[in-house]
Amino acid sequence: MHEQATSDLPEGGKSRRVYLLLRDDIATGQQAEGSVLPSEQRLAEIHGVSRVTVRRALDALARDGLIEKKTGAGSIVRSARAPDGAITADMATLIPQIVQMGRDTSARLLSFSYGAPPALVRNALGLSDGARVQTATRVRSSDGTPFSHLTTYVPEEISRNYSEADLATTPLFELLERSGVIVASARQSVTATLAAPDVAEALGVSVGSALLALTRVVHDEQDRGIEYLSALYRPDMFRLDMSLTRVGGQDDRHWEPVIGGAP
Repeated sequence: MHEQATSDLPEGGKSRRVYLLLRDDIATGQQAEGSVLPSEQRLAEIHGVSRVTVRRALDALARDGLIEKKTGAGSIVRSARAPDGAITADMATLIPQIVQMGRDTSARLLSFSYGAPPALVRNALGLSDGARVQTATRVRSSDGTPFSHLTTYVPEEISRNYSEADLATTPLFELLERSGVIVASARQSVTATLAAPDVAEALGVSVGSALLALTRVVHDEQDRGIEYLSALYRPDMFRLDMSLTRVGGQDDRHWEPVIGGAP
């Protein structure tokens, strides 16, 4: 795992684009640790930009600890993500894994409050006008390195059963169950986004870095909305896997997820 980044993205849209592309290559292991990046001139040709633009991108990568620029030796990759070392969640068995992840990692509570939810959250949870929710933002870390930025919204009548101190030390799913809630179902979506300044600082990445964005809405046995989660993950430290199987007749062969597959 590489050092936490402290720099912002380089100035200029082209430099930022080159920076993000190179950063992704390093994060995914396409540029292995110890390898030497192409020369500034070659990178300029590959990306259709000037050498000055490439130099700005490389300087930002060096500030982030991802490369080391050595005179006469070029830009050497300092650390590439080890794919097997990333925190992995299988989509088919996600909820049990989330509970276990809460036990195996540590969380830092950034904010905690009660108030009216955003309209999107109110509608997703099926709350009435005037309903209040507990809003909490946490950063979860593995071995001291932050990998996720989590904002949760829980209806007030449920969240009043546990305290701010509880949330800082205990996984939310355990607190919900202690409150008498029986989790029955969840619906989620995954997309991509860029790190805003506050999230970038919390996760130790550069502003504008690519992140996985996961939204999950959880319901209980009475189909009440009990939690809305907005989660942002560092793609160099977290991944979502899904096992698939080929099913159907000869004229209708298609892929389906393996429910209950091994993580």
